[in-house]
Amino acid sequence: MIGITAIKKSMKKHSAIVALVFVILVFQTLLTVSHRGSLFNPMNISNLIRQNAYVVILAIGMLICILTGGNIDLSVGSAVGMLTAMASIIMADLKLNVFLSIFLLLITGIVIGIWQGFWIAFVRIPAFIVTLTGMLMWRGISLLLLKGQTISMVPDAYVGFLSSFVPATGSSSRIMAICLSAGVVFCLIFIIISVLERIQRAKMGGVFLLESKFAFFLKVTVGCIIMMMVCYILGLTRGFPFVFILLILIVLAYSFCTQKTVPGRYLYAMGGNEKAARLSGINTGKILFFAYVNMGFLTAVAAILSIGRFNSASSADEPLITALGACYVGGASAYGGVGTVSGVVVGGIFMALLNNGMSIMGITTNWQRVVQGLVLLFAVALDIVFKKRSRR
Repeated sequence: MIGITAIKKSMKKHSAIVALVFVILVFQTLLTVSHRGSLFNPMNISNLIRQNAYVVILAIGMLICILTGGNIDLSVGSAVGMLTAMASIIMADLKLNVFLSIFLLLITGIVIGIWQGFWIAFVRIPAFIVTLTGMLMWRGISLLLLKGQTISMVPDAYVGFLSSFVPATGSSSRIMAICLSAGVVFCLIFIIISVLERIQRAKMGGVFLLESKFAFFLKVTVGCIIMMMVCYILGLTRGFPFVFILLILIVLAYSFCTQKTVPGRYLYAMGGNEKAARLSGINTGKILFFAYVNMGFLTAVAAILSIGRFNSASSADEPLITALGACYVGGASAYGGVGTVSGVVVGGIFMALLNNGMSIMGITTNWQRVVQGLVLLFAVALDIVFKKRSRR
Protein backbone atom coordinates (compact mmCIF):
# COMPACT_ATOMS: atom_id res chain seq x y z
CA MET A 1 0.00 0.00 0.00
CA ILE A 2 2.83 2.33 0.87
CA GLY A 3 4.50 1.42 -2.42
CA ILE A 4 1.35 2.27 -4.40
CA THR A 5 1.04 5.65 -2.67
CA ALA A 6 4.70 6.39 -3.37
CA ILE A 7 4.26 5.45 -7.03
CA LYS A 8 1.23 7.77 -7.34
CA LYS A 9 3.14 10.67 -5.80
CA SER A 10 6.14 9.99 -8.02
CA MET A 11 3.93 9.82 -11.14
CA LYS A 12 2.31 13.14 -10.24
CA LYS A 13 5.70 14.74 -9.65
CA HIS A 14 7.14 13.34 -12.89
CA SER A 15 4.08 13.84 -15.09
CA ALA A 16 6.25 14.75 -18.09
CA ILE A 17 7.94 11.35 -17.96
CA VAL A 18 4.54 9.66 -17.70
CA ALA A 19 3.37 11.57 -20.79
CA LEU A 20 6.56 10.60 -22.61
CA VAL A 21 6.08 6.90 -21.81
CA PHE A 22 2.46 7.14 -22.96
CA VAL A 23 3.44 8.65 -26.33
CA ILE A 24 6.14 6.00 -26.82
CA LEU A 25 3.70 3.16 -26.09
CA VAL A 26 1.01 4.60 -28.39
CA PHE A 27 3.29 5.16 -31.38
CA GLN A 28 5.21 1.92 -30.90
CA THR A 29 1.92 0.00 -30.84
CA LEU A 30 0.61 1.78 -33.94
CA LEU A 31 3.89 1.25 -35.82
CA THR A 32 4.00 -2.43 -34.86
CA VAL A 33 0.39 -3.04 -35.94
CA SER A 34 0.84 -1.18 -39.23
CA HIS A 35 4.30 -2.74 -39.88
CA ARG A 36 5.84 0.70 -40.47
CA GLY A 37 8.97 0.19 -38.39
CA SER A 38 9.94 1.04 -34.82
CA LEU A 39 10.73 4.13 -32.77
CA PHE A 40 13.64 2.22 -31.22
CA ASN A 41 15.44 1.55 -34.48
CA PRO A 42 19.10 2.43 -33.66
CA MET A 43 19.53 4.68 -36.70
CA ASN A 44 16.24 6.41 -35.91
CA ILE A 45 17.36 7.18 -32.34
CA SER A 46 20.74 8.45 -33.57
CA ASN A 47 19.08 10.69 -36.16
CA LEU A 48 16.60 11.98 -33.58
CA ILE A 49 19.45 13.12 -31.36
CA ARG A 50 21.31 14.83 -34.19
CA GLN A 51 18.18 16.48 -35.58
CA ASN A 52 16.75 17.77 -32.29
CA ALA A 53 19.79 18.65 -30.17
CA TYR A 54 19.73 22.27 -31.31
CA VAL A 55 16.02 22.57 -30.43
CA VAL A 56 16.67 21.30 -26.88
CA ILE A 57 19.44 23.89 -26.53
CA LEU A 58 16.96 26.59 -27.60
CA ALA A 59 14.47 25.22 -25.07
CA ILE A 60 17.03 25.50 -22.25
CA GLY A 61 17.55 29.16 -23.10
CA MET A 62 13.78 29.62 -23.29
CA LEU A 63 13.41 28.08 -19.83
CA ILE A 64 15.74 30.69 -18.34
CA CYS A 65 13.51 33.42 -19.79
CA ILE A 66 10.31 31.72 -18.59
CA LEU A 67 11.66 31.37 -15.05
CA THR A 68 11.92 35.16 -14.72
CA GLY A 69 8.13 35.49 -14.75
CA GLY A 70 6.66 33.71 -17.75
CA ASN A 71 8.61 35.75 -20.31
CA ILE A 72 9.31 34.10 -23.67
CA ASP A 73 11.35 34.85 -26.78
CA LEU A 74 9.32 34.71 -29.98
CA SER A 75 12.34 35.59 -32.12
CA VAL A 76 14.49 32.49 -31.60
CA GLY A 77 13.45 30.75 -34.83
CA SER A 78 14.02 33.84 -36.96
CA ALA A 79 17.30 34.54 -35.15
CA VAL A 80 18.52 31.01 -35.94
CA GLY A 81 17.60 31.59 -39.59
CA MET A 82 19.48 34.90 -39.67
CA LEU A 83 22.57 33.47 -37.97
CA THR A 84 22.70 30.45 -40.29
CA ALA A 85 22.39 32.79 -43.27
CA MET A 86 25.22 34.91 -41.89
CA ALA A 87 27.36 31.81 -41.27
CA SER A 88 26.87 30.48 -44.78
CA ILE A 89 27.78 33.80 -46.36
CA ILE A 90 30.96 34.38 -44.34
CA MET A 91 32.07 30.77 -44.85
CA ALA A 92 30.99 30.19 -48.45
CA ASP A 93 31.44 33.67 -49.95
CA LEU A 94 34.02 35.39 -47.75
CA LYS A 95 35.95 32.14 -47.12
CA LEU A 96 36.62 33.00 -43.47
CA ASN A 97 38.19 30.47 -41.13
CA VAL A 98 35.64 28.09 -39.57
CA PHE A 99 36.62 28.90 -35.99
CA LEU A 100 36.60 32.63 -36.67
CA SER A 101 33.15 32.22 -38.22
CA ILE A 102 31.89 30.40 -35.12
CA PHE A 103 33.32 33.15 -32.91
CA LEU A 104 31.55 35.82 -34.97
CA LEU A 105 28.29 33.89 -34.74
CA LEU A 106 28.53 33.66 -30.95
CA ILE A 107 29.28 37.38 -30.68
CA THR A 108 26.34 38.19 -32.97
CA GLY A 109 24.04 36.00 -30.88
CA ILE A 110 25.15 37.79 -27.71
CA VAL A 111 24.56 41.18 -29.39
CA ILE A 112 21.03 40.05 -30.29
CA GLY A 113 20.48 39.14 -26.64
CA ILE A 114 21.89 42.48 -25.46
CA TRP A 115 19.60 44.37 -27.87
CA GLN A 116 16.44 42.61 -26.75
CA GLY A 117 17.49 42.41 -23.09
CA PHE A 118 18.03 46.17 -22.93
CA TRP A 119 14.48 47.00 -24.06
CA ILE A 120 12.92 44.31 -21.88
CA ALA A 121 14.94 44.70 -18.67
CA PHE A 122 15.69 48.42 -18.51
CA VAL A 123 13.09 50.17 -20.67
CA ARG A 124 10.50 47.63 -19.45
CA ILE A 125 8.80 47.03 -22.76
CA PRO A 126 6.92 43.70 -22.50
CA ALA A 127 9.01 40.77 -23.71
CA PHE A 128 6.20 39.70 -26.06
CA ILE A 129 6.42 43.01 -27.97
CA VAL A 130 10.22 43.21 -28.07
CA THR A 131 10.72 39.64 -29.25
CA LEU A 132 7.84 39.94 -31.74
CA THR A 133 9.62 42.90 -33.33
CA GLY A 134 12.85 40.88 -33.16
CA MET A 135 11.14 38.04 -34.99
CA LEU A 136 10.17 40.41 -37.81
CA MET A 137 13.61 42.06 -37.90
CA TRP A 138 15.71 38.89 -37.90
CA ARG A 139 13.37 37.27 -40.40
CA GLY A 140 13.70 40.27 -42.71
CA ILE A 141 17.49 40.41 -42.41
CA SER A 142 17.80 36.69 -43.17
CA LEU A 143 15.67 37.11 -46.29
CA LEU A 144 17.85 40.05 -47.37
CA LEU A 145 21.02 38.01 -46.83
CA LEU A 146 19.71 34.93 -48.62
CA LYS A 147 17.74 36.84 -51.27
CA GLY A 148 14.94 34.29 -50.90
CA GLN A 149 17.22 31.35 -51.66
CA THR A 150 18.87 28.50 -49.74
CA ILE A 151 22.67 28.53 -49.46
CA SER A 152 24.24 25.08 -49.28
CA MET A 153 27.93 25.88 -49.85
CA VAL A 154 28.97 25.27 -46.25
CA PRO A 155 32.54 23.86 -45.95
CA ASP A 156 32.61 20.07 -45.75
CA ALA A 157 35.08 20.19 -42.85
CA TYR A 158 32.60 22.21 -40.79
CA VAL A 159 29.65 19.94 -41.54
CA GLY A 160 31.76 16.82 -41.04
CA PHE A 161 32.96 18.01 -37.64
CA LEU A 162 29.43 18.65 -36.35
CA SER A 163 28.19 15.39 -37.87
CA SER A 164 31.02 13.30 -36.43
CA PHE A 165 30.75 10.47 -33.90
CA VAL A 166 32.70 9.36 -30.82
CA PRO A 167 34.60 7.10 -31.19
CA ALA A 168 35.50 8.28 -34.68
CA THR A 169 36.61 4.85 -35.90
CA GLY A 170 36.69 1.27 -34.72
CA SER A 171 34.99 -2.09 -35.03
CA SER A 172 31.38 -2.57 -33.99
CA SER A 173 32.45 -4.48 -30.86
CA ARG A 174 34.83 -1.66 -29.84
CA ILE A 175 32.14 0.97 -30.35
CA MET A 176 29.66 -1.07 -28.28
CA ALA A 177 32.21 -1.56 -25.49
CA ILE A 178 32.94 2.18 -25.33
CA CYS A 179 29.24 3.09 -25.33
CA LEU A 180 28.38 0.59 -22.58
CA SER A 181 31.37 1.72 -20.50
CA ALA A 182 30.21 5.31 -20.87
CA GLY A 183 26.72 4.21 -19.82
CA VAL A 184 28.09 2.68 -16.62
CA VAL A 185 29.99 5.89 -15.86
CA PHE A 186 26.85 7.97 -16.50
CA CYS A 187 24.87 5.73 -14.13
CA LEU A 188 27.49 5.98 -11.38
CA ILE A 189 27.59 9.77 -11.66
CA PHE A 190 23.78 9.90 -11.61
CA ILE A 191 23.61 7.68 -8.51
CA ILE A 192 26.28 9.65 -6.65
CA ILE A 193 24.64 13.00 -7.43
CA SER A 194 21.19 11.68 -6.43
CA VAL A 195 22.47 10.22 -3.13
CA LEU A 196 24.40 13.36 -2.21
CA GLU A 197 21.39 15.54 -3.00
CA ARG A 198 19.15 13.32 -0.83
CA ILE A 199 21.64 13.47 2.07
CA GLN A 200 21.81 17.26 1.77
CA ARG A 201 18.01 17.56 1.82
CA ALA A 202 17.76 15.21 4.80
CA LYS A 203 20.19 17.40 6.78
CA MET A 204 18.01 20.45 6.10
CA GLY A 205 15.05 18.80 7.76
CA GLY A 206 11.70 20.28 6.81
CA VAL A 207 13.08 22.81 4.33
CA PHE A 208 12.63 20.37 1.47
CA LEU A 209 10.06 17.61 0.97
CA LEU A 210 12.09 14.40 1.08
CA GLU A 211 10.68 11.69 -1.16
CA SER A 212 10.24 8.16 0.22
CA LYS A 213 13.03 5.60 -0.08
CA PHE A 214 10.92 3.55 -2.49
CA ALA A 215 10.29 6.55 -4.77
CA PHE A 216 13.98 7.46 -4.64
CA PHE A 217 15.03 3.90 -5.50
CA LEU A 218 12.48 3.79 -8.33
CA LYS A 219 13.72 7.10 -9.76
CA VAL A 220 17.39 6.06 -9.69
CA THR A 221 16.65 2.61 -11.13
CA VAL A 222 14.53 3.92 -14.01
CA GLY A 223 17.09 6.63 -14.76
CA CYS A 224 19.94 4.10 -14.94
CA ILE A 225 17.92 1.73 -17.13
CA ILE A 226 17.10 4.53 -19.58
CA MET A 227 20.74 5.66 -19.76
CA MET A 228 22.01 2.13 -20.38
CA MET A 229 19.35 1.56 -23.05
CA VAL A 230 20.32 4.76 -24.88
CA CYS A 231 24.02 3.89 -24.75
CA TYR A 232 23.30 0.36 -25.97
CA ILE A 233 21.17 1.59 -28.87
CA LEU A 234 23.82 4.15 -29.89
CA GLY A 235 26.42 1.38 -29.64
CA LEU A 236 24.55 -0.45 -32.39
CA THR A 237 25.19 2.51 -34.73
CA ARG A 238 28.37 4.58 -35.01
CA GLY A 239 28.61 5.60 -31.37
CA PHE A 240 27.82 8.90 -29.67
CA PRO A 241 27.05 11.81 -32.05
CA PHE A 242 29.23 14.83 -31.32
CA VAL A 243 26.14 16.99 -30.81
CA PHE A 244 24.94 14.51 -28.16
CA ILE A 245 28.11 15.02 -26.11
CA LEU A 246 27.84 18.80 -26.51
CA LEU A 247 24.20 18.65 -25.42
CA ILE A 248 25.09 16.64 -22.29
CA LEU A 249 27.72 19.22 -21.32
CA ILE A 250 25.24 22.09 -21.80
CA VAL A 251 22.53 20.28 -19.81
CA LEU A 252 24.93 19.56 -16.92
CA ALA A 253 26.26 23.14 -16.90
CA TYR A 254 22.82 24.77 -16.89
CA SER A 255 21.42 22.27 -14.37
CA PHE A 256 24.23 23.18 -12.00
CA CYS A 257 23.86 26.93 -12.62
CA THR A 258 20.10 26.99 -12.07
CA GLN A 259 20.02 24.67 -9.06
CA LYS A 260 23.31 25.24 -7.21
CA THR A 261 24.32 28.87 -7.79
CA VAL A 262 23.02 32.12 -6.33
CA PRO A 263 22.19 33.76 -9.70
CA GLY A 264 20.28 30.61 -10.63
CA ARG A 265 18.18 30.79 -7.48
CA TYR A 266 17.55 34.48 -8.22
CA LEU A 267 15.77 33.38 -11.40
CA TYR A 268 13.31 31.30 -9.38
CA ALA A 269 12.87 34.02 -6.77
CA MET A 270 12.11 36.58 -9.44
CA GLY A 271 9.64 34.28 -11.17
CA GLY A 272 7.91 33.50 -7.88
CA ASN A 273 7.38 37.14 -6.92
CA GLU A 274 9.34 39.86 -8.68
CA LYS A 275 8.33 42.61 -6.28
CA ALA A 276 9.36 40.58 -3.23
CA ALA A 277 12.64 39.62 -4.92
CA ARG A 278 13.37 43.29 -5.68
CA LEU A 279 12.59 44.33 -2.09
CA SER A 280 14.93 41.62 -0.79
CA GLY A 281 17.83 43.19 -2.68
CA ILE A 282 17.85 41.26 -5.95
CA ASN A 283 18.58 43.37 -9.02
CA THR A 284 15.68 42.03 -11.09
CA GLY A 285 16.53 44.18 -14.09
CA LYS A 286 20.01 42.71 -14.24
CA ILE A 287 18.67 39.16 -13.90
CA LEU A 288 16.15 39.72 -16.70
CA PHE A 289 18.84 41.25 -18.90
CA PHE A 290 21.12 38.26 -18.29
CA ALA A 291 18.31 35.85 -19.22
CA TYR A 292 17.96 37.36 -22.70
CA VAL A 293 21.70 37.72 -23.27
CA ASN A 294 21.97 34.03 -22.43
CA MET A 295 19.09 33.33 -24.82
CA GLY A 296 21.01 35.08 -27.59
CA PHE A 297 24.14 33.07 -26.84
CA LEU A 298 22.30 29.73 -26.91
CA THR A 299 20.50 30.79 -30.09
CA ALA A 300 23.91 31.18 -31.73
CA VAL A 301 24.98 27.75 -30.46
CA ALA A 302 21.76 26.27 -31.86
CA ALA A 303 22.37 27.98 -35.20
CA ILE A 304 25.87 26.52 -35.38
CA LEU A 305 24.49 23.02 -34.80
CA SER A 306 21.58 23.47 -37.20
CA ILE A 307 23.97 24.20 -40.07
CA GLY A 308 25.67 20.89 -39.36
CA ARG A 309 22.28 19.19 -39.46
CA PHE A 310 20.86 20.75 -42.63
CA ASN A 311 24.18 21.43 -44.43
CA SER A 312 22.57 24.67 -45.57
CA ALA A 313 21.04 27.93 -44.42
CA SER A 314 17.47 29.06 -44.98
CA SER A 315 15.08 31.57 -43.45
CA ALA A 316 12.81 29.01 -41.76
CA ASP A 317 11.76 29.67 -38.15
CA GLU A 318 9.97 26.46 -37.13
CA PRO A 319 11.97 25.63 -33.94
CA LEU A 320 9.99 28.18 -31.88
CA ILE A 321 6.90 26.04 -31.29
CA THR A 322 9.01 22.95 -30.51
CA ALA A 323 11.17 24.82 -27.99
CA LEU A 324 8.13 26.29 -26.26
CA GLY A 325 6.42 22.91 -26.23
CA ALA A 326 9.51 21.30 -24.67
CA CYS A 327 9.46 23.87 -21.85
CA TYR A 328 5.78 23.64 -20.97
CA VAL A 329 5.47 19.87 -21.43
CA GLY A 330 8.62 19.54 -19.31
CA GLY A 331 6.97 21.25 -16.34
CA ALA A 332 7.82 24.95 -16.76
CA SER A 333 5.06 27.20 -15.45
CA ALA A 334 3.47 29.80 -17.70
CA TYR A 335 3.69 32.18 -14.72
CA GLY A 336 7.42 31.65 -14.17
CA GLY A 337 9.43 30.48 -11.18
CA VAL A 338 8.87 26.77 -11.84
CA GLY A 339 10.81 24.45 -14.14
CA THR A 340 14.05 22.48 -14.43
CA VAL A 341 16.58 21.82 -17.16
CA SER A 342 16.05 18.07 -16.82
CA GLY A 343 12.32 18.61 -17.29
CA VAL A 344 12.98 20.58 -20.46
CA VAL A 345 15.11 17.72 -21.79
CA VAL A 346 12.22 15.30 -21.15
CA GLY A 347 9.87 17.75 -22.87
CA GLY A 348 12.26 18.00 -25.81
CA ILE A 349 12.35 14.21 -26.14
CA PHE A 350 8.54 14.18 -25.97
CA MET A 351 8.22 16.70 -28.81
CA ALA A 352 10.89 14.95 -30.89
CA LEU A 353 9.24 11.53 -30.55
CA LEU A 354 5.82 13.03 -31.22
CA ASN A 355 7.02 14.55 -34.50
CA ASN A 356 9.04 11.47 -35.41
CA GLY A 357 6.17 9.09 -34.71
CA MET A 358 3.78 11.13 -36.83
CA SER A 359 6.33 11.28 -39.66
CA ILE A 360 6.81 7.51 -39.65
CA MET A 361 3.02 7.09 -39.63
CA GLY A 362 2.85 9.20 -42.78
CA ILE A 363 1.05 12.17 -41.20
CA THR A 364 1.64 15.35 -43.22
CA THR A 365 3.58 18.32 -41.90
CA ASN A 366 0.46 20.49 -41.75
CA TRP A 367 -1.33 18.05 -39.45
CA GLN A 368 1.84 17.72 -37.37
CA ARG A 369 1.71 21.46 -36.72
CA VAL A 370 -1.92 21.17 -35.67
CA VAL A 371 -0.98 18.48 -33.14
CA GLN A 372 1.99 20.53 -31.90
CA GLY A 373 -0.27 23.52 -31.34
CA LEU A 374 -2.79 21.43 -29.40
CA VAL A 375 -0.06 19.88 -27.25
CA LEU A 376 1.29 23.34 -26.39
CA LEU A 377 -2.21 24.61 -25.56
CA PHE A 378 -3.05 21.64 -23.32
CA ALA A 379 0.31 21.81 -21.54
CA VAL A 380 -0.22 25.48 -20.63
CA ALA A 381 -3.89 24.84 -19.76
CA LEU A 382 -2.97 22.04 -17.35
CA ASP A 383 -0.38 24.28 -15.69
CA ILE A 384 -2.99 27.00 -15.15
CA VAL A 385 -5.59 24.53 -13.80
CA PHE A 386 -3.12 22.98 -11.36
CA LYS A 387 -1.98 26.44 -10.26
CA LYS A 388 -5.57 27.47 -9.47
CA ARG A 389 -6.17 24.27 -7.51
CA SER A 390 -3.02 24.73 -5.46
CA ARG A 391 -4.09 28.28 -4.58
CA ARG A 392 -7.43 27.00 -3.34
